[in-house]
Amino acid sequence: MENRPWQKLYDFNVPKSIRYPRVPIQNLFHLTAATFPDKAALSMGGSELTFWQLREQMLRLANALGKMGIGKGDRVGLHMPNCPQFVIAYLATLSVGAIVVNMNPQYTREELKFIMENTTMTALVTSDASLSVIRPLAEEVGLKKVIVTSIKDYMAEAVRTTSHSLDLEEGWAHFSELIAGCSDTGLPKIPFVPQDPAVIQFTGGTTGVPKGAVLTHANVVAAVFQATQWANPVLERIPYAQRTVAGVIPYFHVYGAVCCMNCGLYSGSTQYLMPRFDLDELMDLIAKLNHITFFPAVPTMITAIVNHPQADRLDLGKKIGVLNSGGAPMPAELIDRVKDMGIFFCEGWGMSETTSTGTSNPFMANRVGSIGIPVPDNIVRLMDVVTGGEDVKPGEPGEIIIKGPAVMQGYWNNPEETEKQLKDGWLSTGDIAVADEDGYLYIVDRKKDMIIAGGFNIYPREVDEVLYRHPKVSEAITVGIPDAYRGETLKAYIVLKPGEAVTDKEIIAFCREKLTAYKVPKLVEFRTELPKSAVGKILRKMLREEEAAKGQRI
Repeated sequence: MENRPWQKLYDFNVPKSIRYPRVPIQNLFHLTAATFPDKAALSMGGSELTFWQLREQMLRLANALGKMGIGKGDRVGLHMPNCPQFVIAYLATLSVGAIVVNMNPQYTREELKFIMENTTMTALVTSDASLSVIRPLAEEVGLKKVIVTSIKDYMAEAVRTTSHSLDLEEGWAHFSELIAGCSDTGLPKIPFVPQDPAVIQFTGGTTGVPKGAVLTHANVVAAVFQATQWANPVLERIPYAQRTVAGVIPYFHVYGAVCCMNCGLYSGSTQYLMPRFDLDELMDLIAKLNHITFFPAVPTMITAIVNHPQADRLDLGKKIGVLNSGGAPMPAELIDRVKDMGIFFCEGWGMSETTSTGTSNPFMANRVGSIGIPVPDNIVRLMDVVTGGEDVKPGEPGEIIIKGPAVMQGYWNNPEETEKQLKDGWLSTGDIAVADEDGYLYIVDRKKDMIIAGGFNIYPREVDEVLYRHPKVSEAITVGIPDAYRGETLKAYIVLKPGEAVTDKEIIAFCREKLTAYKVPKLVEFRTELPKSAVGKILRKMLREEEAAKGQRI
């Protein structure tokens, strides 16, 4: 075994290595359904499904899919927000040996078309809210097998839709009617091997042409066990009957799919689903619940929660067992504030290509601002950014490369990118980090976000951290924009806290006190909001593109 010094930092009941069951993902759910059949698995809009009810519905849908001719290796798109139908369709698709293609409902028509054609999609499960886009697109790409639902169909006291009320095309199916019309709850007799593809997780259209990371059943099973075993210090103290998960992070995103949905299904947790992040609705949910065991979130979401007027009254430290941050680095200032509120906090790092798991902070000894250490069976190295062939020393920035059981099989229908990113099992991530003497990792920035101004390398993440320390700043991000003299220069985009006012000169002066001269932003723009991805990550690339479109020069 390779030297893994970080293992000495693991919590007392986290294993150094895990024996992963060689089973398809849905078998983890069947174990829970057999053990806790009457516990609520999913809750949304005043309605609940027990684990046994969920099992029956997913098996009926699986057998209905089989009768439609959907089978092993076929690609099935899931194009819905968080809702019971998403979970049912996910488990049903895997049960017939098909491959789940996660699709963001907010994707543009062109992005959806690319994914449908790239995967040669066999079938699509979508919601009535997207029909205006899906109807002409399905006809254009020749997609015949379309299943439609409405989020309200699984909500208490809502008027249920039908194929007639939705005026579905001939040959299309209504989700609930498809399940009601199939009484077969037998397990589909499909042969599985661990390396069978289970999910195609697209990396998102915000980074150029989307790439579909192929995640196998072995990948997802490994990620679920890595995540749940890492949570042993907290999870083992909570009886199964009391375990809950806040399902706010979108399940079409790898973070939500693994850390909320799959971990919830395996650990016997009730998932409280929210189709969208609505702050007031979320605070009302927190107020109603006695306790939330696990709350996966992103920094922008956490910022909104702790700044909400109800935050102090709700005594969040008692309400939330573990608040986990991922998706983007969390500002140290925000971490300190969360901890001061008494909230048990943990930050980690992962990607679509690593099935969401990668590194995480030990629960008993986490360090502010760190993304932690490699979770069991993962190996991380930091490679020289310029040469790419040498490990850097502690304290020096290097690109994260990672090897482990949750690292993807490759990119779907893209051998060139697969060969570029995967070498001998090592995944090049494009993330830049430094390691301290103990092996804790700290994200510096994305390799592609590095700014070269006047010959100096600037990692905008460092500047972002300083901006977040300003008492009047709610959100901030810095971007490199073209500059005729320096090559690039720094511009800061800032959202102020409600009721606050500050000038660009004050922001620049604040930065001058804490940064060397070449790292200080030259321009400051105040906004009411910043562009974000579906999981709330601030999109630096979109701001760069805005500036490029202006043709701005300093």
